[in-house]
Amino acid sequence: MLDLSDRPTETAALSPTAPMQIGLVTLNVQNLESVSDYYRRVIGLEVIATDGTTQRLGAAGTALLELRGNAALAPRDPRSAGLFHTAFLMPSRGDLGAWLRYVASSRLPVAGASDHAVSEAIYLSDPEGNGIEVYGDRPRASWPSSAAGIEMTTEALDVQDLLAEEAGKEWRGAPAGMIVGHMHLQTGRLTTAEAFYKDVLGFDVTCRYPGAVFYGAGGYHHQLATNMWNSRGAGVIAPKTTGLVGYEIILDTLTQRNEIVARAEAAGLAAQADGGAIVVPDPSGLGISLSLREGA
Repeated sequence: MLDLSDRPTETAALSPTAPMQIGLVTLNVQNLESVSDYYRRVIGLEVIATDGTTQRLGAAGTALLELRGNAALAPRDPRSAGLFHTAFLMPSRGDLGAWLRYVASSRLPVAGASDHAVSEAIYLSDPEGNGIEVYGDRPRASWPSSAAGIEMTTEALDVQDLLAEEAGKEWRGAPAGMIVGHMHLQTGRLTTAEAFYKDVLGFDVTCRYPGAVFYGAGGYHHQLATNMWNSRGAGVIAPKTTGLVGYEIILDTLTQRNEIVARAEAAGLAAQADGGAIVVPDPSGLGISLSLREGA
């Protein structure tokens, strides 16, 4: 049996999004081998631990993704609450360019590519329809902002310029320092989601789009986002379905976690212990695991 409490933690030096960083992301899947192969072949993740029905994949010994295989699961309704995409953040533009050259040379299908002013992003879907973003941040000093917050846009990505970045650099799999930079979620109501992610978890609202709200901490453009572009009015995620189960938020201090738990309890949410973490449910039924950075 895979020990789910034994997660290698090497994020202390890899935390451009602290003080609240996304850690391990957990997905239910029907075909474990097919989905695992995709993340290994396309995203370059490596198997860190497995017990036959569950796999943990990651980069340079740090687990980023947990896949729980169960062929009896029902496929997730794409209009339900849950995952919009998991966003893997490359440590440098050169790494993003090397990965994109690999994708292009391998003729791997992508769903889109955008320049968001704060970042450059490429979008894909795994074999069971779980959305993926692979992106690189632009230097923070260049992020546009106004009195309303950080100004993210959606423009065409200059693919040729990105492909030319550090042209001699080869893709050799997910590099050390690649993390899950953010999670983008589908929700039924933005106001309900904001009451949780802002008022309970304590994220700042950094940007608002029509139908979407973005949340950040520590000056980052967003560690989390919620939208209802496909899921307006959706309720709690149905049990025994594929898709996102939950994800980890790595906190800097015990005080942070205690304050979140106190706000959750005041809001009527039941926080539960799970190994060394505390799990709080979000309005859609996702399990948000609050863990502490190593040494905190």
